[in-house]
Amino acid sequence: MKNKFFLLLVFAAIFIAACNNTPQNKKQDDNAFIEGHPAWINQGNIYEVNIRQYTPEGTFNAFAKHLERLKEMGVQTLWFMPINPIGVKDRKGVMGSYYAVKSYVQTNPEFGTMDDWKNLVKQAHDLGFKVIIDWVPNHTAADHEWLTTHKDFYVLDSVTKQPLSPFDWTDVRKLNYANKALRDSMISQMKFWITESNIDGFRCDVAGEVPDDFWKTCIAELRKSKNIFMLAEGDKKELHEDGFDATYAWFDFAMMNKIANGSRTIKSLDSATKKTDSLFPKNALRMFFTSNHDENSWNKADYATMPGAVHAPFAVLSQTMKNTIPLIYSGQEEPVLDSISFFYKNPIQFGKYQRANFYKTLLNLRKRNDAFAMDASFKKISVGNDEAVYAFVREKGKSKVLVVLNLSAKEQDVNIKEATVVGKAKNVFTGKEEDIKSEIKKMQPWEYWIFEF
Repeated sequence: MKNKFFLLLVFAAIFIAACNNTPQNKKQDDNAFIEGHPAWINQGNIYEVNIRQYTPEGTFNAFAKHLERLKEMGVQTLWFMPINPIGVKDRKGVMGSYYAVKSYVQTNPEFGTMDDWKNLVKQAHDLGFKVIIDWVPNHTAADHEWLTTHKDFYVLDSVTKQPLSPFDWTDVRKLNYANKALRDSMISQMKFWITESNIDGFRCDVAGEVPDDFWKTCIAELRKSKNIFMLAEGDKKELHEDGFDATYAWFDFAMMNKIANGSRTIKSLDSATKKTDSLFPKNALRMFFTSNHDENSWNKADYATMPGAVHAPFAVLSQTMKNTIPLIYSGQEEPVLDSISFFYKNPIQFGKYQRANFYKTLLNLRKRNDAFAMDASFKKISVGNDEAVYAFVREKGKSKVLVVLNLSAKEQDVNIKEATVVGKAKNVFTGKEEDIKSEIKKMQPWEYWIFEF
């Protein structure tokens, strides 16, 4: 009898362990890959943090007070704009550009100490966030120590033999990747942040200006330390071949802006999708956005490019397209209806968070529904005026989602005839169950629907 009872206990323990090891309950393995990418970015998202402007203090410690709020909103990955000291020589404006880096292995004293940074990363990790930092590999500030100790690290003018500034960026000097010592130094200083503060990856500034063969070596070397996520500020397929997980969907963003101002119809989105499908690897992740620090500061995104009600359907699109990682820029949840200064102190005025629940709905939908996994299918369907209404179905296994967007300033007739999405479904934004069937419905200007089946 005792033996039988013992065997029952053993079988019960095995059964409980098996139940706890189901996909829903299994702890994410940070060393795992899905479709060639760190598993944790699957169905993830990115929130860009502008430390200087995020709070009146502009410090790591002050930003930390927002972590719980951002967690509640559904943010997964925090991308911190450059946290390094800013050069003084040839500085632009009063405070200088975040991207004029004076030292790669120090924190900007305006933001706080290295210990402050490490504490912030730990707090973020404890809450379940991933942390990536902005890396500026193409150039340094005009007073980086390398200009004194390693002048050969820089591209020199053929006549004057002085370091050159790339483009019209007079506050920085371009690095010379023909120099192997420079390459080794750059990789070493990137490793520093992984080993010293346990970050989870990098967003690499103007990555396309740095040689492809450097990235292939660099990324492979960095991943010996940790299964990091690599985001390239660039829009070329070679960056994916170099080892980057994601690139910017610049072409798609440009098309969204043109649709928003009425100069293009939604057929331009098909052009963007075809371009991606034809040029990029099948598993290439693309970062979609309605704003970021450059677009906000220089091009009035998204408060003027997608004003008022226009913003929402494009935000939905950026969160639900195939192979996308959506980005939210600092203050978009407020929203900030102005440009955030690049060279001056211009703190975000938080307090209303009018879009927070909207973003929370989208971010949590992505996280819980496998229809937004990297390997989920994407099928565009016609539901009416194909120059104004964009609709598609995302599906994986038993998970299915229908997205319908009126990307026009006019009311549209919509008739959902696609057999695979007829039936009972939950309206994600109202929480109510609806009967999806073939009948004409009115869709208001810039209205958006998401249905879960």
